[in-house]
Amino acid sequence: MKRAGTGPIRVDAEGRFEGYASLFGVEDLGRDIVERGAFTASLARRGASGVKMLWQHDPAEPIGRWLEIREDGRGLAVRGQILIGLSKGREVLALLDAGVLDGLSIGFKTVRGRRDPRSGIRRLHEVDLWEISLVTFPMQPEARVGPLSTRGVSALALEAEAHVARMRAIARDLAQAAAAERRRSF
Repeated sequence: MKRAGTGPIRVDAEGRFEGYASLFGVEDLGRDIVERGAFTASLARRGASGVKMLWQHDPAEPIGRWLEIREDGRGLAVRGQILIGLSKGREVLALLDAGVLDGLSIGFKTVRGRRDPRSGIRRLHEVDLWEISLVTFPMQPEARVGPLSTRGVSALALEAEAHVARMRAIARDLAQAAAAERRRSF
């Protein structure tokens, strides 16, 4: 299987695949940054078998199982297997094969985190990982199905990050202008 610009998506005949469910030190679209080691305690408690594989974060739609979940120097590396005996599993495989779907997203509870009051960014130091979903739109644009050894930053993700940064700058400028206008009106 191939996706334009990012190399092959490897899903074998048994539905096995790999990728990154989260990347360390990367701000997501919700303004969270997962720190190295954030998953350590949760993975020690649950192991891969205790973390559910869901379709689009829907607890009513488990679609497979995680064979391996581990932290490496880059993020949360995963290896999983989609259950091809399920009609939804075959549907997901068809979407992956067509290059229509390749996102991964984590479902968790924050155990220890801290929000910077100035930037609004929340740094997650420890999370309780409940599930990892295959999704259309991941909160972290680079959390994707793909070979662990060759995952690079795609041009689309860089473009999306630049767009988000521009929008935040515009919002900040508008807020500052509104505050200045309020001060002048007093």
